[in-house]
Amino acid sequence: CDEILLVDDGNSTVSLPETPLLAVLPGTGGLTRLVDKRKVRRDLADVFCTVAEGIKGRRAKEWGLVDDVVARSRFDDAVQSRAEVLAAGSPTRERVGIRLPPLTRKTTDAGIEYDYVSLALDRPARVARVTVRGPDQAPPASAAEIRQLGAAWWPLAAFRELDDALLHLRVNEAEIGLVLLNTQGRPEELLAHDDALDRFASDWFVAEVRFHAARVLRRLDLTAKSLFALIEPGSCFSGTLFEVALAADRSYMLDDPDQDNTITLSAMNFGAFPMTHGPTRLATRFLGTPARVDELRAAPGPYDPGQALDAGLATVVADDIDYADEVRMAVEERASLSPDALTGMEANLRFAGAENCDSKIFGRLSAWQNWIFQRPNAVGEKGALTLYGRPERPVFDFRRT
Repeated sequence: CDEILLVDDGNSTVSLPETPLLAVLPGTGGLTRLVDKRKVRRDLADVFCTVAEGIKGRRAKEWGLVDDVVARSRFDDAVQSRAEVLAAGSPTRERVGIRLPPLTRKTTDAGIEYDYVSLALDRPARVARVTVRGPDQAPPASAAEIRQLGAAWWPLAAFRELDDALLHLRVNEAEIGLVLLNTQGRPEELLAHDDALDRFASDWFVAEVRFHAARVLRRLDLTAKSLFALIEPGSCFSGTLFEVALAADRSYMLDDPDQDNTITLSAMNFGAFPMTHGPTRLATRFLGTPARVDELRAAPGPYDPGQALDAGLATVVADDIDYADEVRMAVEERASLSPDALTGMEANLRFAGAENCDSKIFGRLSAWQNWIFQRPNAVGEKGALTLYGRPERPVFDFRRT
């Protein structure tokens, strides 16, 4: 929380008692939140984490464990007063909210169909295909017209549907290990919507749509599935939707001289959609060559397959003879590997660069390594580590976390 208020009644305390009571560490980032987020002095944090009964009253405030301590007789009034101060300091805008209607979805055993998103499931292969369709018309000419469209405006409608599809994969399709990411549409119309997202960013509704898209893209980053982007003729991996490809672990691009297939960047790729640890996906991609990001900003494209490969915007470029086999072999190989090892590998590789509290917990958590070494897929009777060097093949539980 941003603020913590503790009632001073001689009994209520705050504590992280796992070390003295359970011989383990405070879970879900308790230690890093203590010294990184709340910036509690390390020696005081050390004492705090070994006092099983916790810290109460004025000492809790002095140590920075809470923001204020209020007597029980005044506690309710203090909470109300603080809430009113925060509300009074919020920006005041004359606005009418946007109603979000239920999503239109058609569900079958083969997947889910939305207005702008398709989710196709190949359960025997443990592979899903998510296709996001770009806008089918030009964007409104003003922020007022965008607000009038409301939930029907493409950036909001499409990303609400993508969010729903990702949540379905997370919760209901545990054995799906690989998600193939596709797009369809006209890059020109997508880039026109990106221009509107950029030009009208000061409008409250447009700003909220940008924030929503950023959250959905972070959910994609943090999805415990392998992600491959397939950049093919007819796709619109440009601007906002190119972020989907940048979130992927790899991207495969078809080079067919008889068909147009390009990537184009926009202003949305340079700060609108930060990752969970802060930088953009382009900055994370080019961590070792940061000047490359500025070069791309100055030359947004379009990039054909050869140019995209040279610019570092695609992982593999293959011609029409090799492309299908290249993708097929990559998919089959990925689907055969231990899901536990892949989850740990992906969680570490996706968040290159400086960490923050969120990425320590949800991304590059060092405990992944110990967790994987204890999983049956590694050390069980049929685990890969157990059977290493023997003529037997490991048997995996393919459920993803």
